[in-house]
Amino acid sequence: MTGTFRANNPFNTFMLLVYGLLLKLQWFISPQIPVVQKSDAFLYNKILLTIKPVFDSFPEVYSIITYLLLYTQAISFNRLLNNRRLMQKPNYLPGMSYLLITSFFAEWNVLSAPLVINTLLIWVWAKMSSLYNNPHAKSTLYNIGIVIGITTFFYFPSLAFSLMIIFALLITRPPKIAEWIIAILGIATPWYLLFAWLFLTNKLYSFQVSGFHIDYPLFAKNNAQYIGIVLILITAVVGGLFVQLNARKQIVQVRKSWGLIVLYLIVALFVPFINSSHHFQYWILATVPLSAFIACFFYYPTKRWIPLSIHWVMVAFVIYMAIIKK
Repeated sequence: MTGTFRANNPFNTFMLLVYGLLLKLQWFISPQIPVVQKSDAFLYNKILLTIKPVFDSFPEVYSIITYLLLYTQAISFNRLLNNRRLMQKPNYLPGMSYLLITSFFAEWNVLSAPLVINTLLIWVWAKMSSLYNNPHAKSTLYNIGIVIGITTFFYFPSLAFSLMIIFALLITRPPKIAEWIIAILGIATPWYLLFAWLFLTNKLYSFQVSGFHIDYPLFAKNNAQYIGIVLILITAVVGGLFVQLNARKQIVQVRKSWGLIVLYLIVALFVPFINSSHHFQYWILATVPLSAFIACFFYYPTKRWIPLSIHWVMVAFVIYMAIIKK
């Protein structure tokens, strides 16, 4: 499969759809009903509580929604990496890697607030990677701020991704206080509008924000999950080494884009530490940037049998976790 997705063939868009469906078939056979978590913000809670009376009787709908989110995220992130030329040639390995690693654990195949905001965070990364030499940086930063503000309506700890704006500006542009202020105003805008509406409707004092809670997160429930985590980390680290080895061949903007992916990963790994509830599903935030490095692991080795073998080992792990370890 790695050979198939190495090619920049438009038919691979459909192949990814089939590939993902096969990997996640178990979650269609045994659909999971999402549960409201303590860290979930008011908008996600409102949406979920609205649809649950209808969809709980047809849990397959949740599986369809979840897969559509995962598939569209894989395709959009794959397209963005190709457009930014983060690898030597366009391919479909990032999308394949994302669908593959998100199939490792059941918690990553259930509808959740972190899964929903992954779509928004992919857009945020895309806009941040366009800041270099952007003549309309202020409007872009304001829009980025608004989207990050909206993510907190689904999952409040995602406010930590506002750190990406600060460091993205340090990486991509000369420091300008005005641009930082504009980004902060963007983050505050959705909350300003929300509080204005709550005030006008006399609901301000009854509104509650989920907030932060610094604690040690849940890394894994059993040894099998630790094996999966190790597989992901090893392939991502080796992929990162390939990125570093090829950095000199890349233009400045591409290197900065890779720096933003590293920043994205660091913040995503930090977020589970500020949750008010312990759940493995929050680590799905890190799967987007990890899939970029894992794609490089599958792309760069000259001995093709190595990434091919590891790919099938990872597929075997997916089958084991979905069927045997269920």
